[in-house]
Amino acid sequence: MTEQVMPNAAIKKPKKKKIASLDKRKARVGWVFVLPFLLGFAFIYLPMLFNSIKLAFCDMTTITGGGVEFRFTGFENFQYALFTDAGFLQTLTTGLGQLVFEVPAILLFSLFMAILLNQKMIGRAAFRAIFFLPVVLATGVMESIEAGNILGTMMGSGAGIDDGSGSSAASEIVSAMDFEALFASMKIGTELVKYVVDIINDIYAIVNRSGVQMLIFLSGLQSISPAIYEACRIDGATGWETFWKVTFPMISPMILVNAVYTIIDSFTTGSNQVMTYIANAPSGIPVNGTEIATAMSWMYFLIVVVILAAVAGIMSSFVFYQRKD
Repeated sequence: MTEQVMPNAAIKKPKKKKIASLDKRKARVGWVFVLPFLLGFAFIYLPMLFNSIKLAFCDMTTITGGGVEFRFTGFENFQYALFTDAGFLQTLTTGLGQLVFEVPAILLFSLFMAILLNQKMIGRAAFRAIFFLPVVLATGVMESIEAGNILGTMMGSGAGIDDGSGSSAASEIVSAMDFEALFASMKIGTELVKYVVDIINDIYAIVNRSGVQMLIFLSGLQSISPAIYEACRIDGATGWETFWKVTFPMISPMILVNAVYTIIDSFTTGSNQVMTYIANAPSGIPVNGTEIATAMSWMYFLIVVVILAAVAGIMSSFVFYQRKD
């Protein structure tokens, strides 16, 4: 008997089990970790966000017997905040000016300290911990003290460190060192003198808010290959040239990250005067205080978004990203 040969189409090939790649499996695990945040954002945060937007454009009235009634008023709450309540616009302008002053000072100080702490020296880990300590302490009781500016008040009054003359020695740093006279003799503009004097007098707040930025800069500095610095030394480059040609471009992504972080931190900190004004607005405005305060919050939020977009857009054109391939 002859065996019948089945055609190729009739032969059933065993199905190969598809195995997901490592990247796809990592992505699935990542979604599992992000899932609690997504659920909370969708079912808790989004309804609150919608109610906040609704409140900013409406007038809320309490109904007799329980409940509230919303009446659409358009941009009346925003107009009141901008044109009727003069304190909000003045506080907002002052807060923005303070931001322009603080952000560059914090970035420069944290970068300077990160470069120093990246050097090989005895007790380097202890010094890093000391400069990061304010970040750890800025919670709980210390945060409330900082928000109330109690330390700053004590340093600026006779209740601080007394030098025997009845005035605080801590608040007289600039006068003692006579920076103003020094800069005046160098024929430097008064605006620069005022900026330097304000930085010196505000050194406590700058140091207190530079810990996270310093660690980010440290991680960026340690990611630079020592072979690059060795090649610079062989070519005869000075330390100044090495910094501007190698170090600064390599850590430019960290500068962008720290700038964004510092702006957000400055705008949302408990001691921010705009945040304090908005929080106290409902009790200070006789009619529709909650609705107007909500409108102030949304204007403040939009200003923060615009500033962040502008800073990120400008700095992104100067950021250098090293290719790994």
